[in-house]
Amino acid sequence: MPETAVVHSTYVIEHNYAVPPERVYAALSDPAKKRRWFGEGEGSTTESFEMDFRVGGTERTVRHHNSGTMTFINDTVYRDIVPGRRVVIAYNMTVNGKCISSSLITYELFPNGTGTDLIFTEQGAFYEGADGPQMRQDGWRKLLEALGKSLAA
Repeated sequence: MPETAVVHSTYVIEHNYAVPPERVYAALSDPAKKRRWFGEGEGSTTESFEMDFRVGGTERTVRHHNSGTMTFINDTVYRDIVPGRRVVIAYNMTVNGKCISSSLITYELFPNGTGTDLIFTEQGAFYEGADGPQMRQDGWRKLLEALGKSLAA
C-alpha cells in the first residue's frame, strides 16, 4: 500500500478566560477585535484581513513572514454560529501558493461562574509539505493566548 500523502489529526485545546462568554464571542465575531489577536501575529506582517461574520460568510487573512520568504493565506467559511455559544469554521491554509491543509474548527463557549471556558477543536487534513498537526496545535495555543491578552487589555 502506498504511503499516504495526507495526515489526519484531531486535537482539543481548553482555555479559560476571566471574562463572560459575551466578551469572548465578541472577540471571535467582531472584525476589529479578531484582527487584534488573530491577524496581527508575531513574526509576520498582515497584508489584509477581511471578515464577513455570518453563516456562509468568509474570512481571508494574508500574512507575510518577516523573513520575506513565505506568504500565508487563510481562507475561511463560517459554517455554524450560535451567538455567545459556538462558532464553527472550515478553512484552508496556503503557503506560497500551495494549499497545505484543510480543517474544521469548533469554538465552544461555556460560562463557568468566574468567566468562560473555551473548548477549541480542530479536525485537520495536512498535505505534503504541511506544517503538521503538532506545529498547528502549537500555533493555535499561541493564538488563544493572544486572545486572552486581547481580552485582558
